[in-house]
Parts: sequence; structure tokens; C-alpha cells
Amino acid sequence: MRKLRQLNNSYGDDKVIDACSIFGAMNTAGKRFSGESVIKAIANMHDRGNGLGGGFAVYGLYPEHADLYAFHIMFLDNEDKQETEGFLRKHFTVIREEEVPTRSTPAIKNTPLVWRYFLDVPQNLPENLSIDDYIVAKVMEINTGSNNSFVFSSGKNMAVFKGVGYPEELAEYFRLEEYQGYLWTAHGRFPTNTVAWWGGAHPFSILDWTVIHNGEISSYGINRRFLEQYGYQCTMQTDTEVIAYAVDLLMRQHNLPLEITAKVVAAPFWDEIERMPPKEQKLMRALRQVYSSLLLNGPFAVIIARQGEMIGLTDRIRLRPLTVGEKGDMLYLSSEESAIRLICPDLDKSWIPMGGEPVIGRLKKGPNPQDITGGERLSAGKSV
Repeated sequence: MRKLRQLNNSYGDDKVIDACSIFGAMNTAGKRFSGESVIKAIANMHDRGNGLGGGFAVYGLYPEHADLYAFHIMFLDNEDKQETEGFLRKHFTVIREEEVPTRSTPAIKNTPLVWRYFLDVPQNLPENLSIDDYIVAKVMEINTGSNNSFVFSSGKNMAVFKGVGYPEELAEYFRLEEYQGYLWTAHGRFPTNTVAWWGGAHPFSILDWTVIHNGEISSYGINRRFLEQYGYQCTMQTDTEVIAYAVDLLMRQHNLPLEITAKVVAAPFWDEIERMPPKEQKLMRALRQVYSSLLLNGPFAVIIARQGEMIGLTDRIRLRPLTVGEKGDMLYLSSEESAIRLICPDLDKSWIPMGGEPVIGRLKKGPNPQDITGGERLSAGKSV
């Protein structure tokens, strides 16, 4: 007898598509490596995307300009580019500027202009304004301006490369096999309720924070309104953008440790809090009350990165998949274990983390100054 499920699945395909692919690889000793293996891994999850977005974040790739802020900016045309460059020269010292190298790739069409600028910050900032706050304010000013320019990467010694296409096609277009970094993340997009355009591809970034995401943030509206009180402006037309700003607010501005930040965005259920010891219960109640508007509702798996650190986190009941693998100094995070084992078949160990519990990879020690700058000099982390 014909099975009911075949009415909607005439090919008999039993693969479960949970939308979007995410992948991260970090050398916790700080050794830089080519992105070829990461490109191969994300391409292995090709069927999770639909060609409407792909991207990569790379840390440690600009050692010759490690002390400068690297702005990657998209422009619609040369007129927008000239206007934005005037803004940059007014508010920064432009040390170097160049078009991001690309190659002709048949699948990548209707491309914007993509340039990178290595910037130094003026010395005469107001006393109550930090350099990072200055950078965030200027990024928001450009992204909300009248001209069609978007800063999609603004950290030191790191960068985002993204656009409309499958991730392996974007890697070919941006010639990513020519770069090296000690930490790479990659995303293949399957947009569901947001538009597909170059700025809306993942990763999303502010300063050296980057976020790639599989899932849906149904709390986007209240998350966005809360963040706007602190000067963040959501301009990329997709829900994931709020995660990058939330992490920057909680960890940089409010000085919360990563483990506590995870308990804000993926907060324990109230009945779970009630079973905690009194001291922990008091803390969790306070977090739920103060930061209730930053709780992320909906299914999600994310990889969050910054200098010296890579974090994997899922929603509280693991409605989106995340697998962890370790081999020597290498830490891998992926939507599918198959992608990890494709490039590292003999893992030392692999596991699936608990919902709402972060997996943290940190640099074991400070690498050579020419490799990276910034980041915490901490030991490698595991599931917390």
C-alpha cells in the first residue's frame, strides 16, 4: 500500500532538512590555516541552503594591519562609494583602501562594489566615549544614511565575506582559498521569512563579533526595540542581526561573562529556575527580569566568534542541530557531524551539547603578535 508520506515526498528522500548550515573551525593554539577545509565542509551541507545566501568570517587574516580597524563596505555604485569615503576621511585616518579581490564566478551575479578600508581612530575623542563606542556609532551612521552603503565588517585583524549564492560559490568569488586565519566560520542560508540580499547574508558582525545562525528569532521585534535604546540600528532586514548586537551590549558594554550572556539569550525555563539552589536561583531570576527583552525565542543554533574565542549555542530544547568535534588543537562546530568528519575523519571525540549550554573554544595561550591581536589568553574551553 502506498505510504501517506510519499504524497508529499515522491522521491522517498528521508533526509531531514533543518534549514541553513553553520560550520566553525578554530585552532586553539592560534595557528593560522587555509580556508580550503572549511569551504569543503560547508559545501558538504549544500542541500541545507537554496543559494540565496552564503558567507564566511575569518580571524587573524590581516596581521600586517592588526592594529587598525578593517571596514568591509558594500556600495550600490561609485556615487555612493565617493560619499561614504568622504565620511570615512572626515571621521578616521584612512591608512589603506582597496577593492576586495574577486574572480569571475558564473553563479554570482548582480554584485555590489565591495571595498575594504584600514582605519585609525582620532586621538581626540570625548572622555566619555570609548573607541569601540565610536566605531559602533559610525557604523550605524553609515548604515542608516541616505546613500546605499553598508558596513558589514568592522573589527581588527578579522573580516566577513558574504553575499547571495551558495557558500562555496561565494568562497570562489572572494578567492578565500588565498587567505589564512586561526578561526573560520561559514554559513549556508535558507531564508524563510526575510529577504535575500547581499547585506542580509550571514555572518552578521559588529566590531570583531560575528554571528551565524540556523533558525528563526520570533522575538526579533522586542529584541530590536530593546537594542535601539542603546544606539543599535537594525538595517540588514533579517532577524539574526539582533544577536550580534545583543552579545556586544551584554559582554562589552555591560561586562557580563560569556557564561552569563548565554543564560540571558537562552534563559532557563522558570520551572527549572525554581529547582536551582537559592543563590543561583536569585541570579537567574534577576537576569530574566532585567534582560527579559533579550531572551531569544524560537528555534536556533548559533556560532558566535570574536578574537580568541568561538562559541556554539542552541535554544533551550535544541530545535536546531549542533555537533562538536575535537582533534588535537582543533575545535569544530557544525550542523552535521558528516561535515566535520569529511575534513577530519579521525576525531579525538565528538558530542552533541545540551540545549542552552554553550560550548566555548578559547586560545590556549597568546600566539605570535604577527598572527593575531586582542582576544582573551585563556585555556581551551569545553561545554559549560
